[in-house]
Amino acid sequence: MPPLSSRWLLPLEASGTTRLRLFCFPYAGGGAAAYRCWREQLPPEIALILVQLPGRESRLTDPPFVRMASLIEELAEVMCTQRRDLPFAFFGHSMGARIAFELSLSLRRNGLPQPERLFVSGSQAPHLPNRKRLVHDLPPADFKRHLAQLGGTPQELLDNVELMDLLLPTLRADFALWETYRYVSEPPLACPISAYGGTADPHVTHEELLAWGTQTSAAFDLQMLPGDHFFVRSALNELLPDIVTKSISHQKNAMRV
Repeated sequence: MPPLSSRWLLPLEASGTTRLRLFCFPYAGGGAAAYRCWREQLPPEIALILVQLPGRESRLTDPPFVRMASLIEELAEVMCTQRRDLPFAFFGHSMGARIAFELSLSLRRNGLPQPERLFVSGSQAPHLPNRKRLVHDLPPADFKRHLAQLGGTPQELLDNVELMDLLLPTLRADFALWETYRYVSEPPLACPISAYGGTADPHVTHEELLAWGTQTSAAFDLQMLPGDHFFVRSALNELLPDIVTKSISHQKNAMRV
């Protein structure tokens, strides 16, 4: 069996000038491939680390997680195996934002290094009640209709019966992970939080994004970008430069201290 970290993490290391590692967590139903194109637009100072959850892509045969606590326990063990020669940051979109947040809390509880900055995208703050309908246990036809309404699944994939039958267990598991999540109050994180939202996102409001500010005792900022819930793809040319600027400027400030 390959090492634990090699199953979970796909490092796209930059060069000897790397100053920060950026771990990216996927949205529900997504995989590491969603962030592969970022490598071409990131400077050599930032190394891209793609988090590959079970049940998709290279881990298609691995059973997916349906509860957040179990997933975070495993991810925290993975982080223990990582080199600690460089600082790191977390980015997560939608479900990935919640995973990145909970993993940050877990690292703090275990006395491990925490991210320099937490980038959260397309996700309401974790302490807010879930106002969305529960869908993970819907009948297959209704569940597929819900996926189509979300807009993140290509129509050609929804129309492919055999492929959808293969992917449905993972998709349902991801929605169960989100819908059964229960926030447990803890002190705010010490790292800055940068939140991003889509101006036309029907699922996450400006106020729900703004509430992330209560989860940090450091700096907080919110950027609204053009697009719907998947603005992380359509507004990439606006999103990535902001992430780069905040990541690199934080490192420069740390070096001056």
